[in-house]
Amino acid sequence: MKWSGLVAGLFSGAALAQAPATLEAVRLHRPEAAALVREELKACDARKCPESGRLALLAGTLALSEGAAAEAEQILGSHPAPPRLEAFHAYYRGQALFYAGDAAAAAEAFSQAVEAAPPSLMPRARARLGEALLKAGKPAKAAPVLEVAANQTPSAELIYQRALARSVSGNAAGARADLRTVALRYPTHPYADEALARLESLKPPARLTLAEHLKRARGLLDGAAARALEELEKAEARKLVTSAQARAEVALVRALALFATGRTAEAEKALAEAHKGPPVVAAEAALVTARRALRSNDNARARELMAALDKAYPKQAAGDEGAFFAGWLDLQGGRFEEAVKSFALFEGRYPRSRRRDEGLWFRSLALLRLERYSEAREQLGRLVDGFPRSSLVPQARYWMVRSQELGGASAEVTAPEYEAVVANAPASFYALLASERLRALGRTPPAAFPEPPRQLIVPRQPELELAVALTEAGLFPDAAEEVESRASRIHSAEQALPFVHALLSMGEYGYAHSVAARHLWGRAFGARAPDALAAFYPKAFASAVEAAATRNAVEQHLVWAIMRRESAFRPEVASSADARGLMQIIPPTGTAIAERLSEPHPNPADLFAPDLNIRYGAWYLSQLMKRFSHPVLAAAAYNAGPKAVVKWAREKGSLPLDLFVEEIPFRETRGYVKQVVADLYLYRSFYGGGAAHPPLALTVPPPSVEGVNF
Repeated sequence: MKWSGLVAGLFSGAALAQAPATLEAVRLHRPEAAALVREELKACDARKCPESGRLALLAGTLALSEGAAAEAEQILGSHPAPPRLEAFHAYYRGQALFYAGDAAAAAEAFSQAVEAAPPSLMPRARARLGEALLKAGKPAKAAPVLEVAANQTPSAELIYQRALARSVSGNAAGARADLRTVALRYPTHPYADEALARLESLKPPARLTLAEHLKRARGLLDGAAARALEELEKAEARKLVTSAQARAEVALVRALALFATGRTAEAEKALAEAHKGPPVVAAEAALVTARRALRSNDNARARELMAALDKAYPKQAAGDEGAFFAGWLDLQGGRFEEAVKSFALFEGRYPRSRRRDEGLWFRSLALLRLERYSEAREQLGRLVDGFPRSSLVPQARYWMVRSQELGGASAEVTAPEYEAVVANAPASFYALLASERLRALGRTPPAAFPEPPRQLIVPRQPELELAVALTEAGLFPDAAEEVESRASRIHSAEQALPFVHALLSMGEYGYAHSVAARHLWGRAFGARAPDALAAFYPKAFASAVEAAATRNAVEQHLVWAIMRRESAFRPEVASSADARGLMQIIPPTGTAIAERLSEPHPNPADLFAPDLNIRYGAWYLSQLMKRFSHPVLAAAAYNAGPKAVVKWAREKGSLPLDLFVEEIPFRETRGYVKQVVADLYLYRSFYGGGAAHPPLALTVPPPSVEGVNF
């Protein structure tokens, strides 16, 4: 689902054809949305209101989404196009005509859309024009249209349609190439099977090679593993598996597919066969075995297997990974001497590894845990000097100073170095830690940013007028496409700044943040300009956040910090795990929260609504803070779940906070915690109004036994 948050700014003060409640229903794809729009259109037609065209455009698109193409054509064909939206009216009328079976008339409508289309609509309109011309029996006219469309926005649909046009117009080689591309690049798409069938029907048949069968099978592993097995069977039936290497390659992919379908015993048998293959296959098979042990938390077995990979396959990528994870597992197991040796071995054996900076960091961490501070500083210095662009540099700089302090260096030595950490990485977790260390030394830390964010008052950009018109019409996906299209044409900070502030003034925080991240990063974090910071740290959805925070007795700055990390202020975002909205609530968690609040279970689509999503997220955060009492632990629990954090606190809660965070075993959670907690303190400093806030506690409190556990 994709729609624009512009509606939040339009509900107040705009002249809308639809009632706000109707637009909200449309925005969230609620079941009653189409009926509400039809009722409003009927009433509008009865009194001959001037907004009938805009209402009809929305009613027509909703009818199309329900599969009612004939109704959509009747609605759109009997109402005029609304001003500024003529191209969209023609486009959706073309859609209705096409799906109603009149391809020729659809092509005429799509042609009108192409003539008037803005850049955001042009690729779709051109693609549909080509498809309509092809279906109307005009391949000669369709071919050049589809050539342009497929080159500009390649997709399974367009490449397949281009293959058909090429075939009819005499470009047999181009058609074969396109059909192969669809079959191999998009193996899970319905057109992939049609492409294969057409390849087989050619004279002579264009059949796949073993390498291509294997490529398709690997592409089918994620979500269609049973079909991956079928693909391998096709290759075997065609007697393509003739060599020892081919048998090993097929066995490896078969093992992956069998694991994915839960047939573990058969998978292990296939994996054993793959292990017998040549090194390039056997190494990958051994890595699969080692990774499975790692995922099952059999760390002793995983460590043994990773070390074996390093010894057996030093010339393969699997050996590199094995050496790295052998050291990492030593570190996680508290075997710090062994970890130092393992990472030294890793560096020596794999001097070109993509993980060299991480290897230096973890080697340094092991030395810190052994209290060998001067050696740790030496390795950290090598990281800073050798990998100046690494994301690990701020933490390396912090730990260089911290190791000096732990080794007995005076405040006169360490304080200037802590101040340099704040200056060099002002928005980082390590600037926050350095500031707390300075306070512990009796020093006043420098301000990370001399001025708080400042939102500029700018007139609405002419470039956004079409997006506003689309939002007012309820065409939220089209409005989102239009904003994205406009943003893609910005190429400098000078262009970006007024555009970003126009978006902020309209409540479009997500797009403002996205554009700023592309063009205003240096202005915000290098020059520390308050006008650029406004897009990175907005008081997004302020009324909803403040109300929910007050209601649930949780700090509003923590809500914003979580929102910034979870969704970057985009209400429409959904993750691969089906986490939804600003605070990324998954439907089961939404249901559990509703039950705790004695509310009806929300429709999953409702979780995209900012007010509800923020309210549920604020409630959950309040419960985490009650149980864990520290923002580091609460943030970790929001990301990894309370059970994992209770375990970590029990096992390593005696460590100082900085070391505790570094030893969180999940890489994603480590990064998540660092950003959220840094952002929390920045939001406090920016918007706290000078109020005194507690410093970051540098010890880990024990979690409560009772409390939220989902």
